[in-house]
Amino acid sequence: MSPSKSTAKKSNGLTAEEIAAMKETLKERKAEERMNKDRAAGEKALLAKIASMKGSDHTMAKQIHEIVTANAPELMPKTWYGMPAYANKDGNVVCFFQDAAKFKARYATLGFNGPAHLDEGNMWATSFALIKLTPADEEKIAALVKKAVS
Repeated sequence: MSPSKSTAKKSNGLTAEEIAAMKETLKERKAEERMNKDRAAGEKALLAKIASMKGSDHTMAKQIHEIVTANAPELMPKTWYGMPAYANKDGNVVCFFQDAAKFKARYATLGFNGPAHLDEGNMWATSFALIKLTPADEEKIAALVKKAVS
């Protein structure tokens, strides 16, 4: 999630993108309890975030949303650090989508957090770089999401 080297640092050590992410997080925390209890409120916030994305970020975020809701309907849609995310019944984020534009990265990221049941031995992937999604990629993501909530 590190910003590109071309992003200028502010005097406090944070980039403009990092400051914007912190501001989004503060807004989310104010609405957190409502989003954790009200699926419609969480989904509205998530869909608004997706709608604000451009190009392939927007397309992939919509695809990820469709995959997650179809394969893990028990996960609660919400935003998390200004990203579309999906939480378990305890409000803990299981997976999230980070658009490439957020930190001026080369690729978007599909990430999984601690509550995701992706464990495989002593080492396993928790995030995946995305440039575009093919039908085969969508199948892989659906399998990961199903495993994450199993």
